[in-house]
Amino acid sequence: MQTDELIADLSGEFTRRKRQAGLPLWLAAAASPVVAFAVFMPLLGPRPDFLASFGSIRFDMKFIEAGLLAVTALGLLAALARPARPWRSRLPMLLVPALLLLAAAGVELLVMPEATWPIRAIGQNAMTCLIAIPTIGAPVLLLLLYALSQQAPTRPGLTGATAGLVAAGISATFYAAHCSDDSPLFVAIWYPLATMILVAAGALAGSRLLRW
Repeated sequence: MQTDELIADLSGEFTRRKRQAGLPLWLAAAASPVVAFAVFMPLLGPRPDFLASFGSIRFDMKFIEAGLLAVTALGLLAALARPARPWRSRLPMLLVPALLLLAAAGVELLVMPEATWPIRAIGQNAMTCLIAIPTIGAPVLLLLLYALSQQAPTRPGLTGATAGLVAAGISATFYAAHCSDDSPLFVAIWYPLATMILVAAGALAGSRLLRW
């Protein structure tokens, strides 16, 4: 018997027992935007020119980048949730949102005067970003971790970190509707820093809560 098959067999009954009263990962993923929205609206809400801003490439790109991060990280998380799934082949998917963000920042540096770079990079909402994205994403992360505890991940720390990445992508998608800093330079600095807070929290929690 192959090692992966043995692991799958050993975890099979464990997983089936937990699933009887547990929360499926797909359901947790589907509910996550609802949870994020429920936190986002009373906490911040969309900015006053939200609807009028659609069609602006800088504004729209924030949603595309954050949404891609959530989707690609979720694909990796689904593979990590169960033993013997080929999760490594899904790692390159995470490069898509990262490369898109770097490309957008590069274009911004090319088209905008150098004197404006620091202003655009620092923006006006750096601290709000660092607080809001983890705050909106925290309940999403908890929901995903609960669903993952019903699974049988063999790499609990990595699985938790990936759950944090999913939570950050979902949270950032909502926060983008509030943030008035649309420059890719701002997004490329502060959004990843806020994301790392959730990734670190997920890795720490996952290493403790997802062991079996």
